[in-house]
Amino acid sequence: MLVELLIAWLVSASSLLLVTKLPVGVEVDSTPKAFISAAVLGIVAAVVNPILKAVFFIPNVVTFGLLSGVFTFIIGAVSLAIAASLVSGFRLRAGIWSALIGALALSVVSNLIYGFVSP
Repeated sequence: MLVELLIAWLVSASSLLLVTKLPVGVEVDSTPKAFISAAVLGIVAAVVNPILKAVFFIPNVVTFGLLSGVFTFIIGAVSLAIAASLVSGFRLRAGIWSALIGALALSVVSNLIYGFVSP
């Protein structure tokens, strides 16, 4: 269990470092800040995601789940923005737009890396 947690942390930190190289507006000052940011992002996601999923439950039911992917994407962007506001050295240059594009890029890069490290 600890190994899976460490792998997830390494994948998140390396994904964050790779996303900072893309022109999406996500900036991290250094590699240690990326590891701290990945840990904070994981904690924020663990706390904020269930709350926001509860908030988006009614709109999800009203749309018969057709917009559940959009709601999940928005929740990820909000989590990224909160983590960036908590960690000094982790910035979103264009505010919510960087959070939206950064969340998409982080999701794609993380999934690609997980594709290589997963058995």
